[in-house]
Amino acid sequence: MDRRDFLKNSASAALAGVAMTIPGAGAMASVVLQDSEVKTPGDGIAYRLKYRKDGKIKILQFTDTHYIEGDPRSERALKNVIQMLDTEMPDFVIHTGDIVYGKPAEASARHILQPLVDRRIPFAVAMGNHDSDFDLSRTEMFKVLRSIPGNVNTLDDERIAGCSNDIITLSGNKGVDRVFYLFDSGNRAEIAGVKGWSYIHQDQIAWYREHSRQFTDANGGNPVPSLAFFHIPFIEYKQAIRDESRVMMGNIGEEPGSPKFNSGLYLAMREMKDIQGVVTGHDHNSDYVMLWQDFFLIYGRFSGCDTVYNDLKPNGARVFEFTEGDDGFRTWVRLYGGKVEQDLYLYPGMENLTSPRDGTA
Repeated sequence: MDRRDFLKNSASAALAGVAMTIPGAGAMASVVLQDSEVKTPGDGIAYRLKYRKDGKIKILQFTDTHYIEGDPRSERALKNVIQMLDTEMPDFVIHTGDIVYGKPAEASARHILQPLVDRRIPFAVAMGNHDSDFDLSRTEMFKVLRSIPGNVNTLDDERIAGCSNDIITLSGNKGVDRVFYLFDSGNRAEIAGVKGWSYIHQDQIAWYREHSRQFTDANGGNPVPSLAFFHIPFIEYKQAIRDESRVMMGNIGEEPGSPKFNSGLYLAMREMKDIQGVVTGHDHNSDYVMLWQDFFLIYGRFSGCDTVYNDLKPNGARVFEFTEGDDGFRTWVRLYGGKVEQDLYLYPGMENLTSPRDGTA
Protein backbone atom coordinates (compact mmCIF):
# COMPACT_ATOMS: atom_id res chain seq x y z
CA MET A 1 0.00 0.00 0.00
CA ASP A 2 1.31 3.43 -0.89
CA ARG A 3 1.64 5.51 2.26
CA ARG A 4 -0.22 8.37 0.56
CA ASP A 5 -3.28 6.13 0.22
CA PHE A 6 -3.35 5.11 3.88
CA LEU A 7 -6.38 6.45 5.74
CA LYS A 8 -7.19 8.72 2.79
CA ASN A 9 -10.75 8.95 3.95
CA SER A 10 -9.62 10.09 7.40
CA ALA A 11 -8.27 13.46 6.34
CA SER A 12 -10.06 15.25 9.16
CA ALA A 13 -9.62 12.93 12.11
CA ALA A 14 -10.57 14.93 15.18
CA LEU A 15 -10.50 12.12 17.69
CA ALA A 16 -9.42 13.99 20.80
CA GLY A 17 -11.52 14.50 23.89
CA VAL A 18 -11.52 17.93 25.54
CA ALA A 19 -11.19 18.11 29.31
CA MET A 20 -13.48 20.46 31.21
CA THR A 21 -10.67 21.50 33.54
CA ILE A 22 -6.98 21.59 32.82
CA PRO A 23 -4.45 20.66 35.50
CA GLY A 24 -1.42 22.79 36.19
CA ALA A 25 2.09 22.05 35.05
CA GLY A 26 3.25 18.47 34.84
CA ALA A 27 5.13 16.32 37.30
CA MET A 28 8.68 17.29 36.35
CA ALA A 29 10.55 19.40 38.90
CA SER A 30 11.33 23.05 38.30
CA VAL A 31 14.63 23.47 36.48
CA VAL A 32 17.34 25.51 38.19
CA LEU A 33 20.11 24.56 35.81
CA GLN A 34 22.49 27.31 34.68
CA ASP A 35 23.99 27.32 31.19
CA SER A 36 27.51 27.45 32.59
CA GLU A 37 26.94 24.20 34.48
CA VAL A 38 26.45 22.14 31.32
CA LYS A 39 29.57 20.37 30.11
CA THR A 40 29.21 19.25 26.51
CA PRO A 41 31.72 16.95 24.77
CA GLY A 42 33.25 19.11 22.08
CA ASP A 43 30.35 20.09 19.87
CA GLY A 44 28.63 22.25 22.52
CA ILE A 45 25.18 23.78 22.58
CA ALA A 46 24.19 25.18 19.22
CA TYR A 47 22.16 28.10 20.57
CA ARG A 48 20.94 29.45 23.89
CA LEU A 49 17.43 30.83 23.63
CA LYS A 50 16.01 33.17 26.26
CA TYR A 51 12.41 33.87 27.16
CA ARG A 52 11.06 37.27 26.22
CA LYS A 53 10.33 39.81 28.95
CA ASP A 54 6.75 38.54 29.08
CA GLY A 55 8.02 35.07 30.02
CA LYS A 56 7.07 33.44 26.70
CA ILE A 57 8.78 32.38 23.50
CA LYS A 58 7.43 31.29 20.13
CA ILE A 59 9.10 28.74 17.85
CA LEU A 60 7.79 28.18 14.33
CA GLN A 61 8.38 24.90 12.47
CA PHE A 62 8.65 24.79 8.71
CA THR A 63 8.82 21.42 7.00
CA ASP A 64 9.02 20.06 3.45
CA THR A 65 9.24 23.33 1.55
CA HIS A 66 10.65 21.34 -1.43
CA TYR A 67 11.79 24.52 -3.13
CA ILE A 68 13.36 24.56 -6.61
CA GLU A 69 14.99 27.79 -7.72
CA GLY A 70 13.44 29.09 -10.92
CA ASP A 71 10.51 26.66 -10.87
CA PRO A 72 7.16 28.54 -10.86
CA ARG A 73 5.57 25.66 -8.93
CA SER A 74 7.72 26.76 -5.96
CA GLU A 75 6.07 30.16 -5.65
CA ARG A 76 3.47 28.84 -3.22
CA ALA A 77 6.16 27.75 -0.75
CA LEU A 78 7.92 31.11 -0.78
CA LYS A 79 4.67 33.02 -0.26
CA ASN A 80 3.81 30.69 2.62
CA VAL A 81 7.16 31.18 4.35
CA ILE A 82 6.81 34.96 4.11
CA GLN A 83 3.24 34.99 5.39
CA MET A 84 3.95 32.62 8.28
CA LEU A 85 6.86 34.76 9.46
CA ASP A 86 4.93 38.01 9.18
CA THR A 87 1.80 36.61 10.83
CA GLU A 88 3.37 34.70 13.72
CA MET A 89 6.55 36.79 14.17
CA PRO A 90 8.41 33.87 15.79
CA ASP A 91 11.43 34.24 18.05
CA PHE A 92 13.08 31.19 16.48
CA VAL A 93 12.50 28.84 13.54
CA ILE A 94 13.24 25.13 13.19
CA HIS A 95 13.06 23.67 9.68
CA THR A 96 12.64 19.89 9.78
CA GLY A 97 14.04 19.23 6.36
CA ASP A 98 13.39 18.66 2.69
CA ILE A 99 14.16 22.30 2.21
CA VAL A 100 14.90 21.79 -1.49
CA TYR A 101 13.78 19.43 -4.20
CA GLY A 102 16.02 20.03 -7.19
CA LYS A 103 18.98 21.74 -8.77
CA PRO A 104 20.58 24.15 -8.10
CA ALA A 105 20.38 23.04 -4.48
CA GLU A 106 22.42 25.88 -3.02
CA ALA A 107 20.47 28.64 -4.77
CA SER A 108 17.20 26.91 -3.86
CA ALA A 109 18.11 26.71 -0.17
CA ARG A 110 19.28 30.30 -0.02
CA HIS A 111 16.15 31.62 -1.74
CA ILE A 112 13.58 29.81 0.41
CA LEU A 113 15.44 30.75 3.61
CA GLN A 114 16.09 34.37 2.62
CA PRO A 115 12.89 35.64 4.31
CA LEU A 116 14.37 34.54 7.66
CA VAL A 117 17.57 36.41 6.85
CA ASP A 118 15.62 39.53 5.89
CA ARG A 119 13.76 39.48 9.21
CA ARG A 120 16.86 38.60 11.25
CA ILE A 121 15.20 35.51 12.74
CA PRO A 122 17.66 32.87 14.03
CA PHE A 123 16.98 29.35 12.80
CA ALA A 124 18.19 25.77 12.87
CA VAL A 125 17.69 22.88 10.46
CA ALA A 126 17.24 19.14 10.95
CA MET A 127 18.04 17.91 7.45
CA GLY A 128 15.57 15.87 5.39
CA ASN A 129 16.15 12.96 3.04
CA HIS A 130 15.83 15.03 -0.14
CA ASP A 131 18.27 17.75 0.92
CA SER A 132 21.17 15.65 -0.38
CA ASP A 133 19.46 14.11 -3.42
CA PHE A 134 20.64 16.58 -6.04
CA ASP A 135 23.88 18.37 -6.92
CA LEU A 136 25.28 18.65 -3.37
CA SER A 137 26.32 15.95 -0.93
CA ARG A 138 24.86 15.97 2.56
CA THR A 139 28.01 17.54 3.97
CA GLU A 140 28.11 20.16 1.21
CA MET A 141 24.48 21.12 1.74
CA PHE A 142 25.02 21.39 5.47
CA LYS A 143 27.91 23.78 4.88
CA VAL A 144 25.65 25.92 2.69
CA LEU A 145 22.97 26.00 5.39
CA ARG A 146 25.48 26.96 8.06
CA SER A 147 26.74 29.84 5.90
CA ILE A 148 23.29 31.48 5.74
CA PRO A 149 23.07 34.43 8.16
CA GLY A 150 21.04 33.52 11.23
CA ASN A 151 21.66 29.77 11.07
CA VAL A 152 22.78 28.39 14.42
CA ASN A 153 23.65 24.78 13.55
CA THR A 154 27.10 23.74 14.75
CA LEU A 155 30.01 22.16 12.95
CA ASP A 156 29.54 18.58 11.76
CA ASP A 157 30.56 16.11 14.45
CA GLU A 158 32.36 13.27 12.69
CA ARG A 159 31.83 10.97 15.66
CA ILE A 160 28.14 10.55 14.94
CA ALA A 161 26.02 9.93 11.85
CA GLY A 162 24.53 12.84 9.96
CA CYS A 163 25.15 16.55 9.71
CA SER A 164 22.50 18.36 11.73
CA ASN A 165 22.53 16.88 15.22
CA ASP A 166 22.29 19.82 17.57
CA ILE A 167 21.13 20.99 20.97
CA ILE A 168 19.27 24.23 21.70
CA THR A 169 18.54 25.33 25.25
CA LEU A 170 15.83 27.67 26.47
CA SER A 171 16.55 29.62 29.65
CA GLY A 172 14.62 31.87 32.00
CA ASN A 173 15.53 33.71 35.18
CA LYS A 174 16.39 30.46 36.97
CA GLY A 175 18.47 28.96 34.19
CA VAL A 176 17.77 26.33 31.55
CA ASP A 177 14.03 25.62 31.46
CA ARG A 178 13.81 23.37 28.38
CA VAL A 179 16.00 21.59 25.82
CA PHE A 180 15.42 20.97 22.11
CA TYR A 181 17.31 18.12 20.42
CA LEU A 182 17.73 18.10 16.63
CA PHE A 183 18.58 14.81 14.88
CA ASP A 184 19.60 14.12 11.29
CA SER A 185 17.33 11.22 10.32
CA GLY A 186 19.27 10.62 7.12
CA ASN A 187 18.15 9.65 3.63
CA ARG A 188 17.77 5.97 2.72
CA ALA A 189 19.19 2.77 4.15
CA GLU A 190 19.75 -0.83 3.15
CA ILE A 191 20.53 -3.55 5.68
CA ALA A 192 20.74 -7.23 4.75
CA GLY A 193 19.04 -6.48 1.44
CA VAL A 194 16.15 -4.62 3.08
CA LYS A 195 15.75 -1.15 1.62
CA GLY A 196 13.86 1.71 3.21
CA TRP A 197 14.09 5.11 4.84
CA SER A 198 17.04 5.78 7.10
CA TYR A 199 16.86 6.00 10.88
CA ILE A 200 18.53 7.57 13.91
CA HIS A 201 21.77 5.62 14.41
CA GLN A 202 23.22 4.14 17.59
CA ASP A 203 25.96 6.78 17.84
CA GLN A 204 23.34 9.53 17.64
CA ILE A 205 21.35 7.87 20.40
CA ALA A 206 24.50 7.60 22.53
CA TRP A 207 25.17 11.30 21.86
CA TYR A 208 21.66 12.15 23.03
CA ARG A 209 21.94 9.97 26.14
CA GLU A 210 25.23 11.59 27.10
CA HIS A 211 23.88 15.12 26.85
CA SER A 212 20.58 14.22 28.50
CA ARG A 213 22.44 12.71 31.43
CA GLN A 214 24.56 15.85 31.79
CA PHE A 215 21.49 18.08 31.91
CA THR A 216 19.81 15.80 34.43
CA ASP A 217 22.88 15.53 36.67
CA ALA A 218 23.41 19.29 36.63
CA ASN A 219 19.76 19.74 37.59
CA GLY A 220 19.98 17.71 40.77
CA GLY A 221 18.85 14.48 39.11
CA ASN A 222 15.68 15.98 37.64
CA PRO A 223 15.19 15.45 33.86
CA VAL A 224 14.91 18.71 31.93
CA PRO A 225 11.66 18.90 29.87
CA SER A 226 12.62 18.46 26.21
CA LEU A 227 11.36 17.98 22.66
CA ALA A 228 13.11 16.35 19.69
CA PHE A 229 12.87 17.52 16.07
CA PHE A 230 13.80 15.40 13.04
CA HIS A 231 12.50 14.71 9.55
CA ILE A 232 11.59 11.03 9.12
CA PRO A 233 9.12 9.78 11.77
CA PHE A 234 10.42 6.79 13.67
CA ILE A 235 8.59 3.47 13.56
CA GLU A 236 6.59 4.13 16.73
CA TYR A 237 4.34 6.41 14.65
CA LYS A 238 3.15 3.29 12.80
CA GLN A 239 2.71 1.35 16.01
CA ALA A 240 0.83 4.15 17.73
CA ILE A 241 -1.55 4.96 14.88
CA ARG A 242 -2.90 1.38 15.05
CA ASP A 243 -3.30 1.42 18.83
CA GLU A 244 -6.89 2.14 19.81
CA SER A 245 -5.71 3.70 23.08
CA ARG A 246 -4.06 6.66 21.31
CA VAL A 247 -5.74 10.06 21.19
CA MET A 248 -5.36 12.25 18.11
CA MET A 249 -6.29 15.57 16.62
CA GLY A 250 -5.53 16.68 13.08
CA ASN A 251 -5.27 15.31 9.57
CA ILE A 252 -4.30 11.71 8.77
CA GLY A 253 -3.65 11.51 5.05
CA GLU A 254 -1.12 8.71 4.69
CA GLU A 255 0.65 5.92 6.50
CA PRO A 256 3.73 7.15 8.37
CA GLY A 257 6.77 6.92 6.10
CA SER A 258 8.93 5.39 8.82
CA PRO A 259 12.09 3.29 8.61
CA LYS A 260 11.75 -0.48 8.45
CA PHE A 261 14.15 -0.86 11.35
CA ASN A 262 13.76 0.24 14.95
CA SER A 263 17.03 1.63 16.27
CA GLY A 264 15.73 2.21 19.80
CA LEU A 265 15.50 6.01 19.92
CA TYR A 266 12.03 6.00 21.47
CA LEU A 267 13.14 3.59 24.18
CA ALA A 268 16.16 5.79 24.94
CA MET A 269 13.91 8.83 25.31
CA ARG A 270 11.59 7.03 27.71
CA GLU A 271 14.50 5.73 29.76
CA MET A 272 16.07 9.19 30.03
CA LYS A 273 12.64 10.60 31.05
CA ASP A 274 13.21 14.06 29.60
CA ILE A 275 11.79 14.17 26.06
CA GLN A 276 8.04 14.74 26.13
CA GLY A 277 7.49 14.26 22.39
CA VAL A 278 8.95 14.33 18.90
CA VAL A 279 8.17 16.66 16.01
CA THR A 280 8.67 15.47 12.43
CA GLY A 281 7.80 16.14 8.79
CA HIS A 282 8.29 13.92 5.72
CA ASP A 283 4.64 12.91 5.29
CA HIS A 284 3.00 15.79 3.43
CA ASN A 285 -0.61 14.74 3.99
CA SER A 286 -0.50 14.44 7.78
CA ASP A 287 -0.30 17.17 10.42
CA TYR A 288 -1.75 15.56 13.54
CA VAL A 289 -0.86 15.57 17.21
CA MET A 290 -1.03 12.11 18.78
CA LEU A 291 -0.98 11.34 22.50
CA TRP A 292 0.28 7.80 23.05
CA GLN A 293 1.86 6.22 26.13
CA ASP A 294 2.05 9.66 27.80
CA PHE A 295 4.17 10.84 24.85
CA PHE A 296 3.43 13.23 21.98
CA LEU A 297 3.97 12.24 18.34
CA ILE A 298 3.60 15.45 16.34
CA TYR A 299 3.70 16.29 12.64
CA GLY A 300 4.42 19.71 11.27
CA ARG A 301 2.13 21.23 8.65
CA PHE A 302 3.29 20.86 5.06
CA SER A 303 4.97 24.17 4.21
CA GLY A 304 5.78 23.43 0.59
CA CYS A 305 4.50 23.75 -2.91
CA ASP A 306 3.49 21.85 -6.01
CA THR A 307 6.88 20.33 -6.85
CA VAL A 308 5.74 17.29 -4.81
CA TYR A 309 2.52 15.53 -3.84
CA ASN A 310 0.37 17.41 -1.33
CA ASP A 311 -3.31 17.05 -0.52
CA LEU A 312 -3.34 19.24 2.60
CA LYS A 313 -4.23 22.63 1.23
CA PRO A 314 -3.53 25.35 1.99
CA ASN A 315 0.02 24.90 3.21
CA GLY A 316 1.16 26.46 6.46
CA ALA A 317 3.35 25.81 9.50
CA ARG A 318 3.19 24.50 13.05
CA VAL A 319 3.81 26.87 15.95
CA PHE A 320 4.99 26.17 19.51
CA GLU A 321 4.70 28.56 22.43
CA PHE A 322 6.48 28.00 25.73
CA THR A 323 5.96 29.80 29.02
CA GLU A 324 8.69 30.12 31.60
CA GLY A 325 8.32 27.65 34.45
CA ASP A 326 5.56 25.66 32.72
CA ASP A 327 6.36 22.04 31.84
CA GLY A 328 3.50 22.10 29.34
CA PHE A 329 3.44 23.94 26.05
CA ARG A 330 1.00 25.23 23.49
CA THR A 331 0.97 24.29 19.81
CA TRP A 332 -1.21 25.15 16.83
CA VAL A 333 -1.24 25.00 13.04
CA ARG A 334 -1.32 28.27 11.13
CA LEU A 335 -2.70 27.93 7.60
CA TYR A 336 -1.82 30.12 4.67
CA GLY A 337 -4.53 32.76 4.65
CA GLY A 338 -4.58 33.11 8.43
CA LYS A 339 -6.80 30.36 9.85
CA VAL A 340 -5.69 28.53 13.02
CA GLU A 341 -6.30 24.81 13.61
CA GLN A 342 -5.38 22.36 16.40
CA ASP A 343 -4.87 25.00 19.05
CA LEU A 344 -3.78 22.72 21.90
CA TYR A 345 -2.21 22.85 25.34
CA LEU A 346 -0.04 19.76 25.95
CA TYR A 347 1.44 18.74 29.28
CA PRO A 348 2.89 15.62 30.96
CA GLY A 349 0.35 13.20 32.37
CA MET A 350 -2.64 14.39 30.35
CA GLU A 351 -5.24 11.90 29.17
CA ASN A 352 -6.97 13.91 26.44
CA LEU A 353 -5.89 16.69 24.12
CA THR A 354 -7.03 20.00 25.52
CA SER A 355 -7.58 23.57 24.41
CA PRO A 356 -5.30 26.31 25.78
CA ARG A 357 -5.83 27.33 29.36
CA ASP A 358 -6.38 30.97 28.45
CA GLY A 359 -8.81 30.11 25.64
CA THR A 360 -7.23 32.47 23.12
CA ALA A 361 -6.10 31.81 19.55
